Amino acid sequence: MTRQDLSARSAALRASRVPFVHARVVFAERPTSAKPGDEAIVLADGVIEGFVGGDCAEATVRQQSLDALPSGKTILLRITPEPEPEQPGKRVVHNPCLSGGTLEVFLEPSLPPPLVYVLGDSPTAHALRLLGQVLGYSMATYAGALEPDAAALVVASHGKSEAEALVAALEAGVPYVGLVASRKRGAAVLGGLQVADELKSNVHTPAGLDIGAATAEEVALSILAQIVACHPKALDAARPPLAALRSETDPVCGMAVLVTEDTVTAAHEGREVWFCGHGCRGRFLADPGAFPLER
Repeated sequence: MTRQDLSARSAALRASRVPFVHARVVFAERPTSAKPGDEAIVLADGVIEGFVGGDCAEATVRQQSLDALPSGKTILLRITPEPEPEQPGKRVVHNPCLSGGTLEVFLEPSLPPPLVYVLGDSPTAHALRLLGQVLGYSMATYAGALEPDAAALVVASHGKSEAEALVAALEAGVPYVGLVASRKRGAAVLGGLQVADELKSNVHTPAGLDIGAATAEEVALSILAQIVACHPKALDAARPPLAALRSETDPVCGMAVLVTEDTVTAAHEGREVWFCGHGCRGRFLADPGAFPLER
């Protein structure tokens, strides 16, 4: 896969709100099959698209990428064939299966931005959409359906379809639900909602922090500030769930191996054995008795 293909693929994944890690080789010491500039995408299920080295290097990149993905923090990964001390600013991993040469790979997780729904065509609703985009949120107009990873719903419709939207968000467990209304009208709207009282208490009304807002833009600012103030509950709780992958031990090199559809395996004595790469698989099949399996 060419770099241009990866660029298009990355854009498509972001547009679809699919989490992934972009891995790029930034240093390669001979002999290595990877070269600086080689890149790959690591999906949340462990599938790798692209190239950042052979089987063994790929196994390490997969493991470290999936470790980094939930936090969203970048990592400069150094993979070495011989043990090395820790280095400032780098995560050093000893991979005994490398055929020689050290690799450094920059891992950049890409998590979808918080998804904030807005209902309404009021000045406050318009200001919310504009300011939310500036803050890097994914702003969407509520039209009767919510994505599972919705971080917030703000109702600013001045009475239009309020109850339906609020009930939908509360029943879906959206972390932040706000209603733009006066205290008196807000209490009346909540009183008429056909949901349990404990769910009604999750609605912020009047929506927004009390900052003395007067204009639509200031009200929007106060609402977004309240959403931020709920961090990490409102934002982190809305992250798309990542698959929990099983880890097995390569009996040859002792490395932890994530079990995915791409994992190298072999059948032995009625059971499946997992390997970091074809090299370890070949060594095992040549002399299985030399590598006792865990029971």
